[in-house]
Amino acid sequence: MLGFSHKALTNILYWVTRKKWLILAFGLSIILFYVPSPEGLSPEGHRTLIIVVTVVILIISESIPLPAVAILILIMEVILGVDSPDGVASSFMSDAVFFIMGSLMLAVAIVSQGLDKRLALGIISVTGNKTWRIVLGFVMFSAILASFIGEHTVAAMMLPVALALIRNAGLDTGKATRLSTLLLFSIAYGCAMGSIGTPSGGGRNVIMIGYLSEFGLAEISYLDWMKFAYPMLLIEIPIAASVLWITFKPKQKIMDSAVRKLKVEVARAGKLTGNQWMAIFVFFLVFLGWIFLSPMIGLGIVALTGVFLYLAFGLIDWKDINRNTNWGVIILFGAAISLGIQMKETGAAFWVAELTLTSLEFIFQDVVAVRWFVSVVLTGILTNLLSNAATVAVIGPIVLNMGGDPVIFGIATSIASAFAYLTIVASPTCMIIHSTGLVTSRDYLKAGWKLFLLSVMLLFLVSTFYWPLLR
Repeated sequence: MLGFSHKALTNILYWVTRKKWLILAFGLSIILFYVPSPEGLSPEGHRTLIIVVTVVILIISESIPLPAVAILILIMEVILGVDSPDGVASSFMSDAVFFIMGSLMLAVAIVSQGLDKRLALGIISVTGNKTWRIVLGFVMFSAILASFIGEHTVAAMMLPVALALIRNAGLDTGKATRLSTLLLFSIAYGCAMGSIGTPSGGGRNVIMIGYLSEFGLAEISYLDWMKFAYPMLLIEIPIAASVLWITFKPKQKIMDSAVRKLKVEVARAGKLTGNQWMAIFVFFLVFLGWIFLSPMIGLGIVALTGVFLYLAFGLIDWKDINRNTNWGVIILFGAAISLGIQMKETGAAFWVAELTLTSLEFIFQDVVAVRWFVSVVLTGILTNLLSNAATVAVIGPIVLNMGGDPVIFGIATSIASAFAYLTIVASPTCMIIHSTGLVTSRDYLKAGWKLFLLSVMLLFLVSTFYWPLLR
């Protein structure tokens, strides 16, 4: 009996050690619940901020999976009396969530048709065999594709292409080299940059569009977003390629044998099949729908229409969509949007915005500088610690309550959340390339800090001189 008790105690202590941040988060939330609401903040707003603090601790510590954090948001909103169950459900499900769900399903359908292999052949045909051109091509193709079908999907599609080149170059795929690091970061940073280009590039873009709409500030269409973001994306492509080349310049300046072997491997697949052509055509229709129909029927309905066509034409089975769609991401975005809406409705976002403006004005002596610091610099730093969607979910409502042009500061916040260059956990693409074992944590900082600073400077120039012309 004593032995059993000792073993049980050991197991409990082991669990407590592993889940100390979870225990801390819940303990702190209980303490904050009994603290009187600050002056100017409603009880509901106070309890909403308790949820924010709890969620931020759990995301940073990674003590529980992100989908579990998302579910906890919905539970706490009801238990703490922030909103009714029906009210929480209403704030959770929106056209933005439909859009995320449809986009993920479309990406699954594209990969299932083997179009990722065709992509490899297309890239090599354009870039040729010089290493610097392949790097520029990887950044460019990754960025442009990620702007339409999502960064993590493109990273997963491009990774086999890079590994095949590395393997065909005769390098050991079991250890990091300057060439492997260069190629993998070309994909990761290209995807991160590309995610700013359109609403379908990243979920936090949709979150921000949802906030602007839900808060009655502006209606941003698919094409509107592209007008703001795509010029900056195109400028960033050569900047990123140059920074990576200077930082990780490899010995292999030409990769003729590797490219030749890869061309042979990909060419064996033969010509495009009828189903592949149909898959490309359906996605093209969806893209046109996002541009021309989304103002009338919403981005989400257009995306789901594309999924319906893929299923109806037999281009993919439902079991494949069900198995390969990341449902956790959908729950996370829905919960993030719900929390942002509650911050707005309860006055919590306005209270935090006023407090932030008052505090930072002592440092900057300029309210515009304060807004820009919070929307860009603070967002960029937090996105390397939290997920980019979580960062926009927390910072977005605060920024939109700081005054100024909500569209400019809102889009700037969303774009700054793509500056995920500094850490392994900064974005799904950073985690994907790290999983290969061919990059180290130090490699992220070597090029990341340069690209981070250059991106912040470029965003300042674009938002100051170009965006006002669109308003």
